[in-house]
Amino acid sequence: MALFEFGLPELGEGLHEGRISKWLVKPGDQIQEDDAVAEIENDKSLVELPSPVSGRVAEIKVPEGTTCVVGDIILTIEVEGDVPASAAPEPQAATATQKVEAQSAPAPAQTAAAPATKESSAAQEVLATPGVRRYARESGIDIRTVQGTGNNGKVTKEDIDRAKSGAQPAAAEPVTSEDTAPKTQGVVSVTGDEVEERVPLPMIRQAIARAMVKSKYTAPHVTLMDEVDVTELVKLRKEIKPIAEQRGVKITYLPFIVKALIAALRTKPQLNSTYDEEKQELVLKHYYHIGIATDTDRGLLVPVVRHADKKNMWTIAEEINDLASRGRAGKLTPAEMRGSTISITNIGSAGGLFFTPIINYPEVAILGVGRITEKPVIRNGEFAVGQMMSLSLSFDHRVIDGALGQQFINDIKRMLENPRLLLLEV
Repeated sequence: MALFEFGLPELGEGLHEGRISKWLVKPGDQIQEDDAVAEIENDKSLVELPSPVSGRVAEIKVPEGTTCVVGDIILTIEVEGDVPASAAPEPQAATATQKVEAQSAPAPAQTAAAPATKESSAAQEVLATPGVRRYARESGIDIRTVQGTGNNGKVTKEDIDRAKSGAQPAAAEPVTSEDTAPKTQGVVSVTGDEVEERVPLPMIRQAIARAMVKSKYTAPHVTLMDEVDVTELVKLRKEIKPIAEQRGVKITYLPFIVKALIAALRTKPQLNSTYDEEKQELVLKHYYHIGIATDTDRGLLVPVVRHADKKNMWTIAEEINDLASRGRAGKLTPAEMRGSTISITNIGSAGGLFFTPIINYPEVAILGVGRITEKPVIRNGEFAVGQMMSLSLSFDHRVIDGALGQQFINDIKRMLENPRLLLLEV
């Protein structure tokens, strides 16, 4: 019998600490390898932490609500025989000590520490879900030798299937999987008939707060507001909706807005950039990673549609729906929320019209979209009913002037007013 000391692993690139949000096991529980043992919260995500070994939970080392750094021992697990080499921890990630128990003693006897086995760099950087890891083991495939084709090199089930027929080995990045947000426990104080409750902010909410303050106090914001007649767009969406349903795609207005945004960025590249304050340079991005602000129970997340200019409307729609769905379910990885070059935020889904969105710093602009309302318009000298969408563009006035911002909005309006022009932007 051996005792495996489970240290907090690195939860993703640049993430070196996490809060024990919720324990999913208790001492005495029998667990299998890859079973979730805890929910770990950091400023990027809520991570469901899988066990690297099978055995019986011996002791929970830290209570819920504790913030731990990578390598801190959070749990011990009794395992049969020696600690498997495959469960040996990563450097700065987890530590394992084998403790030899006397056969006749119910409690651990004097122990001798065994050094943790170092894995190769490829083993340390495998990006895969617990289910895929289990499938690889059942298939007799060493997951460290599999070329991942998923997001950021993640190994998928299909990659394992291909490996059976001779895929080349490759390394990938670490992955984190998320789950739903935990309930926060507040401290209630009562003074007379006045009741107050202090509720600790989740780490992701704290991260949002820091990002908002940094953006607002670093980049001088200007917001331009305008309306666009999207009557033709409403008609077009209605026409293609049955086709979308046949393809199993939920088509909203966002894919059209993404395409219109990219068309405008091609002629106004200054808005698809970041500002290097130290070198006083504008870094123009010649790729289009569009952040889609998504409202969730845990706060506003901004997953990214990468290389949106190279994707058709159906693909963008599918990706937006998938990212939004997994964001609300708490299943996004930190890698899926990094690297956007400009963002879109939609207050229209909540019934809003105009607003002043805060830039997703270090980007230099963000497009806010409001709801569509019926308004009287003049067409060919006659009154008609128009479907009007409100737009709010916030930008960094250090690098973008008002005239350029309005020209950018005008380009977007032109595309949305005549959505068939978007066919030329494929």
